[in-house]
Amino acid sequence: MFEIAELGRKVRKNTFKAEEPGLHTALLRAQFALRDAKVPVIIIASGVEGAGKGATVNRLHKWLDTRGVSTHPLWDKTDEERERPEFWRFWRVMPPRGTIAVLFGSWYTHPIADRALKRIGKSAFQRQLHRIVELERLLIDDGALIVKLWFHLTKQQQRKRLQQDEEAGIASPHLKIHTRRHKHFRAAAEQAIRTTDEGIAPWHIIEARDGRYRDLAAGRILLAAMEKRLDDIEDGAGPAPMSAPPMTPPAADTPTVLDTVKLDRRLSSKTYSKRLDRHQTELRKLTWEAHAQHRNTVMVFEGWDAAGKGGAIRRLTAAMDARLFRVISTGAPTDEEQAHHYLWRFWRHIPRSGYMTLYDRSWYGRVLVERVERYATTEQWARAYQEINDFEEQLADHGVVLLKFWLHVSPDKQLERFRERERQAWKQHKLTPDDWRNRERWDAYRAAVHDMVARTSTVHAPWHLIGANDKRAARIEVIETVCERLDEALS
Repeated sequence: MFEIAELGRKVRKNTFKAEEPGLHTALLRAQFALRDAKVPVIIIASGVEGAGKGATVNRLHKWLDTRGVSTHPLWDKTDEERERPEFWRFWRVMPPRGTIAVLFGSWYTHPIADRALKRIGKSAFQRQLHRIVELERLLIDDGALIVKLWFHLTKQQQRKRLQQDEEAGIASPHLKIHTRRHKHFRAAAEQAIRTTDEGIAPWHIIEARDGRYRDLAAGRILLAAMEKRLDDIEDGAGPAPMSAPPMTPPAADTPTVLDTVKLDRRLSSKTYSKRLDRHQTELRKLTWEAHAQHRNTVMVFEGWDAAGKGGAIRRLTAAMDARLFRVISTGAPTDEEQAHHYLWRFWRHIPRSGYMTLYDRSWYGRVLVERVERYATTEQWARAYQEINDFEEQLADHGVVLLKFWLHVSPDKQLERFRERERQAWKQHKLTPDDWRNRERWDAYRAAVHDMVARTSTVHAPWHLIGANDKRAARIEVIETVCERLDEALS
């Protein structure tokens, strides 16, 4: 594979000077056109240690308008990054639409190094590569352009580069390790490139022995990719759909998973108070134990309007130290959030080890309100099920305790609560025109919830369907479930 980058190609100084102005101008033109088209561009600068990636990135900064370019070194993990799932650090630096992000290293760096240094086996390596393919597809489906550059040196060339750096007193520990284990890094890199070299995100292997050839090759590859994306936009072309067609929505009289939820459970005020006090005491201990064991916890609350999500969350947080949790109330996305993939705003709130995040509505808005209200296309919400499952699997693999609740009420009970909110001045702010409009689409939401549960209730992230006609019974069932799940995870 790497033989194509071991041919000894060079570019003369006068040739470079002659070609650079035209390439510079063309790159700027393409950058501004993609900015206007709101296409995010991700440039992955990977390759052999000592191949001059930094010099090439500096050259790209010279050729592009740096006001629309950000560069992110993704080498050693910080403590903050180690306390969260692997891809959290990458989601933080995803470029807004219309801008360019250069990733020094990337999601490839640690898997390749871990495999080369025998810290992981072949199956674990393949699993990580498969997850990378899923990430890249997810980003591309959302409109991103990913340009993957691999800068190559032979073993002899890398050894010579190390010798030069040692003589200059600037040799890095990374270069020394990579040079010693060049064969192993080469094998791991070849496997990674073969596995992840897809038509929508191909690898470009660049011979890096000669700096002028290396930089021109990188610039030409980037320009060609940007111009192709612009041509595709002009032609109306896009990435091929990944997901299967959506399930056929059940008819209004067809049973759904919501019909299995028991709505007749009741608790007296006295029984409720007694059980709530007992479980809140238990939850207080469990949250501190989770903190001591460095376990992240994520809770998702979805449900009908006026189903009691806020009340259930308040009974949970009343038992927790305020320093250990955050409640994220999800509404319409901000301009900043709209400039990113819809999962971006949820990834960035994933808690660090020992802490909790409670989402009052969540990423499931893509397959609920965005589906029903047609804010998302059929293709977008249909592929979201797999995107969400992958996201939640990453949380579970990291050890995050993940709980998902759907609070269910009958249409009659919802109407009763709406009327109550109209009558009581201190509750009127809870009732909006959207609530009434959503009620008119009850059957469409019912079908969307059915598909959501059917497609995203998994072993690592099952749905808990809570009958909420009686608020007291619902709150107790929620807090009992949280205590049981935490106790099981911490044991």
